[in-house]
Amino acid sequence: MTENLKDMTCEEFQSHMPEMIGSGEDLSGHPHVQSCALCRALLQDLETIAEAARQLFPVEDPPDRLWEQIQSAIGRDKDSEEPKEPEVTEKQPSRG
Repeated sequence: MTENLKDMTCEEFQSHMPEMIGSGEDLSGHPHVQSCALCRALLQDLETIAEAARQLFPVEDPPDRLWEQIQSAIGRDKDSEEPKEPEVTEKQPSRG
C-alpha cells in the first residue's frame, strides 16, 4: 500500500475497500476519501446499498430459550440412541 494514504490512487484504495469495510473500519475519515470525490461517492453508494439490505433482511435475535431447547433436543437424541444388539434371524432354506 502507498506510504501516504492521501496519495493512494483510486485503484489502490478501491482494491483495499473490501478488507477495510470488512474490518469495520470507518472509511469516511480516510485521507483518500477526504480528497477524492469519486471514491467518496462510491463509499456513500455502498453505504446506501448496505443500509437498504439491512432493512430488507432485519437481523432478529432468537428467543431466549432457543439454546436451552436445542440442548434439550440433543440430550433426548443421545438418550434414544442406545446401542442395540443386532437382530439375528435364522435364514430359512429356500424351497425351489
